[in-house]
Amino acid sequence: MRLFTKKPQWFEDLKQKKPYIDMDAVILAINSANAAKILSEGHLHMKSSTGPFMISTLTWKLFAASVASLATLLYVVLQSFHLLLTCLSCLGISMALAKAFNNTWTNIGIRSSQFLYWPILLQNFGHRSQSCVEYVEKLALRRHSIWSCLVVDVLLGNFFGILLWFQAEPTCLWVSNFAGDITNYLLRNGCVWLMGNPAGFKLNTELARVLGMISLNTIQIWSTMWSFMGSLFVPIAKAIAFCGIFFGFTSAAALIIDLISLVTRHIFILHWLLSLIYSQQIQALAALWRLFRGKKWNPLRLRLDSYDYTVEQHVVGSLLFTPLLLLLPTTSVFYTFFAIMNTIISFIGVVIEVSISVIHTTPYGGVFLWLVRKKRFPAGIWLDIVSCQHSAIVPSVVESDGMNGSLSKRSPRIPKSGGQNAVLVSILHSNYLNLGELICSSYIHLYSVVSRSSISSSAYGVLTGKRILSTLGAIYPSRLPWMAVPSKEYWRLCYEAVFACRET
Repeated sequence: MRLFTKKPQWFEDLKQKKPYIDMDAVILAINSANAAKILSEGHLHMKSSTGPFMISTLTWKLFAASVASLATLLYVVLQSFHLLLTCLSCLGISMALAKAFNNTWTNIGIRSSQFLYWPILLQNFGHRSQSCVEYVEKLALRRHSIWSCLVVDVLLGNFFGILLWFQAEPTCLWVSNFAGDITNYLLRNGCVWLMGNPAGFKLNTELARVLGMISLNTIQIWSTMWSFMGSLFVPIAKAIAFCGIFFGFTSAAALIIDLISLVTRHIFILHWLLSLIYSQQIQALAALWRLFRGKKWNPLRLRLDSYDYTVEQHVVGSLLFTPLLLLLPTTSVFYTFFAIMNTIISFIGVVIEVSISVIHTTPYGGVFLWLVRKKRFPAGIWLDIVSCQHSAIVPSVVESDGMNGSLSKRSPRIPKSGGQNAVLVSILHSNYLNLGELICSSYIHLYSVVSRSSISSSAYGVLTGKRILSTLGAIYPSRLPWMAVPSKEYWRLCYEAVFACRET
């Protein structure tokens, strides 16, 4: 068999061509050199500042020990309160307190669990927290949001609590005078005005007197009871201040909501009684009107069906319809008055509840990170075209990453007529979230239960005498389970959590 030793022509042409630079190897070498440079500079900086580094380490240790000691003291106090509530739960007292002070109970429980778990949340969560960048980012934002919300709440609570503690007597005097003016000049005078001819309306005198006397007696009994408890106003104000200093502003605000609800319970009772009378009267008139029309409400199919009533039923319906219709203005006037009063009180509670929800939900850690490093919150990309030229051979384009100084290769090609390629050089840019978008994104699901249907149903409930919602149903942070570990172990966890922040 004959062997051909002569090389083909394409092989000779390939050897004569000028070799191109391997851009992948060049980029890899440059990135490796950049990483080695950063590591060496950090190592030299640590060696050049050995003395201050030792002082910084000692300072961190002292700071971590002091924070751990303070947190352990707080931990012991919380465990003591928890043991006391456990003993009271056997007698049923804690359940009664939880029902009477529902908002305060919820917010204190949330803050207590965050006080207990903050050293756990600052711990390192294994190898996954070092390998997955997305997991690290989400964990850091969650961690920062929890402790930053806790710090802001405690600072606001201390400011409010200290101010209220030293101004307890003037504040109680102002609140007492304001409550007296509301009771005397609004409630009592309003009931007396309704017992006459309010705004020229001709009301039923007997029914107006009965409803007015019931309202005045209820207001007088409640005012007399609270006048005997006037000596407790200053201790209650100091209890609110202590709650704000110890548990934060949200707990103090929740306690204010519960106290307002407790103090204005007589208005709630009168509104409930009048709404019951008014709603039953409206339902009776609606049923009698259907009787005259020959209709009957079908509760199974939720519709009106035709029905043949007897003569006796028509006579009885006529005898009942006339007095109920004539008494409706008197009932509706009293119901409207106390519905307005109860709505104002509910609105005050809703405003305070909104402030509590805003403090719980605002991403303070994200806002701080946005102010320091805005690039951590991207919101889309866009390309800036630098140049566009035609050539037969398209070289690789080297890009630089401004975050860490690394390079990358890109060679986009656009085919053209005539067998040439177009070289398109562009720079990739990123858009970033503004502060409003960052904050408002946390409030999207804050009041998801509030919608047009709920507002329309509430308005319909007010007109028909149903119960008015006194809360928006805000979503609070989840309450963590109670933790019970030895005090020494908890001090060690706090110390390690604070000292680990030196490396981040």
